[in-house]
Amino acid sequence: MRTTSPEFDDLPAALDEAERLGVDFVELPAFSWTLVVDGRVLQDRLDRLVAATRDRPFGYTVHGPLAINLMGPKERLPRHEALLDAMIHIAGSLAAPHLVLHSGCVRGDDDVAMAYERQRHALLRAGDKAGAAGVTLCVENIFRYETMRETALPSRLAGELDAIDHPHVRATLDVSHALLRATDARVDFAAEIAALAPFARHVHVHESFGRPQESWAIDDAERAGLGEGDLHLPLGWGGIDWDLVARRCAFPTGTIVNLELNRRYWRELPDQIVRLRALADNFTSHADAPA
Repeated sequence: MRTTSPEFDDLPAALDEAERLGVDFVELPAFSWTLVVDGRVLQDRLDRLVAATRDRPFGYTVHGPLAINLMGPKERLPRHEALLDAMIHIAGSLAAPHLVLHSGCVRGDDDVAMAYERQRHALLRAGDKAGAAGVTLCVENIFRYETMRETALPSRLAGELDAIDHPHVRATLDVSHALLRATDARVDFAAEIAALAPFARHVHVHESFGRPQESWAIDDAERAGLGEGDLHLPLGWGGIDWDLVARRCAFPTGTIVNLELNRRYWRELPDQIVRLRALADNFTSHADAPA
């Protein structure tokens, strides 16, 4: 979903476009809208958002704030959990089955093992609240950027979710993020995505070349020209072998496949929807593929 207004007053036109394109789900960028202040939902704004999304022929998922970090310092955790609780309420109000939440990271000198433990306990608490709201938290694998010391490889995230073992705490497999993280760690990309796929209820697809950003650049066009970083390119523009992804990933029935496209490539969207449907069908046809 492409919107730019913090007041989401450009949302109706974006939903009209989605309706014309015939999509099944729209992912709402709740992280960029003014809906929560200090963990408190601004109910009048949420009411307007709910009204703006009614009576459409598709469902919604919600992308929560990227700033939420359940592996961050212990003293900050209550604020992050409060924001997550608010987002669970928002997703439930929108009847969204999935709330996408980025996996945590360690930036400072915190103990990594303790940070993972904090995240497990926080996700268990949030999972209970999400279940009561009819929402599944879909924890998205990310990659190391800026000053990150640690964020989970897809296989490590799979292990964390297995240990949590909560029906409302599952995964978002972001394929391009997995390629970037696997390249950075020098591990096998195919094995990494195969490990996380059984836990996924949500998949983010977009393109990159799996190269961490190493060169200074001021604009996305420069990064695309270098083929570096998390580019969110149209399908077919990057270096991801989607047939390999389909062969190696056994996604559970009902998994939602979502296109995350950089807004600068929006004119490509009609063709991209055709490609996305073909890719989702390919995922389905390989649903019983061995890991």
